[in-house]
Amino acid sequence: MIPSPIRAARPDDAEALSLLDHATWSTRHAVTPRPQPPFDPFFDADHRPEDYLVADLGAGPVGYIRLGFPTRLACNRHVRQIQGLAVAEEARGRGLARALLRAACDEARRRGATRLTLRVLGHNAPARALYASEGFAVEGVLPGEFLLDGAYVDDVFMGRSLDS
Repeated sequence: MIPSPIRAARPDDAEALSLLDHATWSTRHAVTPRPQPPFDPFFDADHRPEDYLVADLGAGPVGYIRLGFPTRLACNRHVRQIQGLAVAEEARGRGLARALLRAACDEARRRGATRLTLRVLGHNAPARALYASEGFAVEGVLPGEFLLDGAYVDDVFMGRSLDS
């Protein structure tokens, strides 16, 4: 049996994940300005190693997914939210984004979640197709929510039950 390339992030992954994050930045999925040096630490009080799963093909992380809470409200603790997903250009086409997404569903379920949500930009058709193929449905759209590269882009809210 081939071991899964997905594992929990470790504190010593910070530099590799930071480099991956900067290398994969694009207005296809990011609404924040392009990161510029000096870069903030990848892990901090709001972004801890235990919030991340990484894809590691043997030489360190080539992808990650971040799980968080959508709000700080106790009445919302049964929901987790995907708050970042990236795969290095050279590692794409191997099913790592799908493997990370499935591992995130399993991990959210293990942590007691019954729902998983995410937000994706309307023009990110590959990501939207991946999420839909894994059971996520569009639950809301904020039309023209972001102005990116001179064009208005929708913010699409997607979710799925973790009961099945």
